[in-house]
Amino acid sequence: MTTATLAQPAAAAAPNTRKPDYIRVQNFDFWYGATQALHNIHFDLPERRVIALIGPSGCGKSTLLRSINRMNDLVDGVHHQGDITIDGTSVYDPFQEVIALRRRVGMVFQKSNPFPKSIYENVIYSLRIAGCNNRQLLDQAAEDSLRKAALWDEVKDRLHASALGLSGGQQQRLCIARAIANQPEVLLMDEPCSALDPIATGKIEELIHQLKKDYTIVIVTHSMQQASRVSDRTAFFYLGRLVEYDKTEKIFMNPSDPQTEAYISGRFG
Repeated sequence: MTTATLAQPAAAAAPNTRKPDYIRVQNFDFWYGATQALHNIHFDLPERRVIALIGPSGCGKSTLLRSINRMNDLVDGVHHQGDITIDGTSVYDPFQEVIALRRRVGMVFQKSNPFPKSIYENVIYSLRIAGCNNRQLLDQAAEDSLRKAALWDEVKDRLHASALGLSGGQQQRLCIARAIANQPEVLLMDEPCSALDPIATGKIEELIHQLKKDYTIVIVTHSMQQASRVSDRTAFFYLGRLVEYDKTEKIFMNPSDPQTEAYISGRFG
């Protein structure tokens, strides 16, 4: 088996050099069989920013999230129109290899899902799958990823203990470490704090602020407070349509659409 070489992360660009349309969703429609789940979604997200997708259950947030790394391809009978691009490249390009796409676009799910392996093996799992057997590289990747996930100091003395022995909040941070070990460009988070207590939720939110220095983050959340705390941009969805998309402060302080105001004020949803 060949030994993979880990790419070195690019130096963080100055804020004014961020690409304004790093992720672009263009007139995107999506169907599950005959049921249309998304209708003509269109927005741009700058590089190394956090966008929160908010809206009632069933409004299309997770469908859009899972379209960015084509996780929806695993569902029978789906199809789409329009496009999603990352740094100018379509995720639906016929020459786009899906496994390579998912290396560029890491994902953290609603429920933490550590493998029944050691903490160390969880973090470096994707690198082993890619063929990396260089212990020095694996050790460095494990430490770097756990540090970025704010977990290193808590687990550095028990890296070879079972990941299943960690608390819920630690397991979710471990899953974040596993997702970033491949050095992706984009990080998708599908309600990452819904099963966590307030203290663990606070740690994940602090972590998101740190991670956006290196990654573009898309997060689905039902918590209006969380969306207002962690995101730079917010997109409000209702019945599969994008009702309003703007800077988070604008969405929460002075929304343009009455539906947005009704939702964030708790009058429906």
